[in-house]
Amino acid sequence: MKAVRIHGFDAVPVLEEIVDPVARPGRTLVRMEAATVGHIDRTVWRGSFLRHPPLPYTPGVEAAGVVMASERYAIGQRVWLRGSGLGTLFDGTWCEQIDAPDEALGLLPDAVPMALGAAFFSPTTSAWVALHEVAKLQAGEQVLVTGASGAVGSLVMQLARDAGCTVTAVDPNTAPPSAASADLLIDTVGGDVLAKVLPSVRPGGRAVLIGYTAGPTLQLDIAHFLQRDVALLPLNMFRREAAGRAAAPELLARLADGRLHLDVQPFALADAARALEWIAQRGHRGRAVLVPRL
Repeated sequence: MKAVRIHGFDAVPVLEEIVDPVARPGRTLVRMEAATVGHIDRTVWRGSFLRHPPLPYTPGVEAAGVVMASERYAIGQRVWLRGSGLGTLFDGTWCEQIDAPDEALGLLPDAVPMALGAAFFSPTTSAWVALHEVAKLQAGEQVLVTGASGAVGSLVMQLARDAGCTVTAVDPNTAPPSAASADLLIDTVGGDVLAKVLPSVRPGGRAVLIGYTAGPTLQLDIAHFLQRDVALLPLNMFRREAAGRAAAPELLARLADGRLHLDVQPFALADAARALEWIAQRGHRGRAVLVPRL
């Protein structure tokens, strides 16, 4: 089968022919129809992640496809795949046939296209858990969102509106919203943007930190921060994976009937390097997906 292989950290991904996987107990073989290229894949590829598979390896922590062999799932079942070591502890999803632990799979409704099924989990569950599990969102609250054009930010906007909140997208190139004007900030950008917008949250409010595309460090005037009394709440989806999986069926249902929308950008399997570059560009919309037959 064809697979994207990484022979050294930060090395150019190459498409190679490797041996087909063999069915094993506790694992499912899936014919890959779409595989996501995400920021975690980029971090592992650069050697900056806490864990990584032994070199050479096949990247990819998310995908969607059709079951080829399994003790748990029916042959032909449409499924999505995420986590359980895929692309971080062992070979991942950027290949024509995925060898995955059974627990990495979930059922994909017929109404959800494969590309969307591959791309949905990280942004939709991050947005859902940030709002409902971490921030404890209440109807009627005033919500600010940085990075609202990105995949997670756009979904936060949609979900917060659906929950009965007033939502404002923050443009980092303009003046921040009025001081102490919002109950909640969902920040997907970090860096100087977070520091600039944080005063817009009222005393006793919350700021949930999801991403750091504008930089991983935050400088705070501690005296002013203590006076503002805003809770800084990190989102760690590895620790909250169970909450994300519990929300997945509802989120897939909303994607299937159009209540939620997520943009995807398809790339050929041979164009994995270009996809890695695309997701690093600030302002890109949606998620990159590798499609084997593009």
